[in-house]
Amino acid sequence: MKNYPHPIIAREGWPFLAITLALAVAATVWCASWSIPLWIIFVFVLQFFRDPAREIPQQSGAVLSPCDGRVIKVERTQDPYGQRDAILVSVFMNVFNVHSNRSPMDGKIEKIQYFPGKFVNADLDKASTENERNAVVLTTNDGQTVTFVQVAGLIARRILCYVNVGDSLTRGQRYGFIRFGSRVDVYLPLTANVKVSIGDKVSATTTILAQL
Repeated sequence: MKNYPHPIIAREGWPFLAITLALAVAATVWCASWSIPLWIIFVFVLQFFRDPAREIPQQSGAVLSPCDGRVIKVERTQDPYGQRDAILVSVFMNVFNVHSNRSPMDGKIEKIQYFPGKFVNADLDKASTENERNAVVLTTNDGQTVTFVQVAGLIARRILCYVNVGDSLTRGQRYGFIRFGSRVDVYLPLTANVKVSIGDKVSATTTILAQL
């Protein structure tokens, strides 16, 4: 898969932008005062689907954040996708965060698992096991396992993943998108040195979650 060329506005948003812009323009022509709510919706859609380029840290062994958001969990647990004990770092995305998902490390995809499920608030613990989700298990270039899971939320209704088993990913490479509020769970080896704490705000690619 080729690296996504960062068009500033994510391609997933183009149809939504076209529709909301057309409605806002039409309403403005018909009755300017009634068009205000539609222009507000257009601006919201525009900011939601923004997809800015990011600087990519090059430190060896650095695990980069796969998404923008706020850290809501750091704990030792079981990685149900990689079948191992692991450290879990969960990042919650609200509707004002960039929702483009990027690879946290260089490596090869060993497994992808999709699970249909519920759409409870992604801020809740049970979202990791009950909500719709898509897990990518990556073997890093030095043979370690890092799993990252896209989890749908209360408003999110579409998880998009553009990679396949056997693909090689590079750190910061765009691999998916989640529409309208969600979270990403990252399962790390027990030897990882976590660099973030609960409540920290993180940015996709630029924030280092942990050091292997």
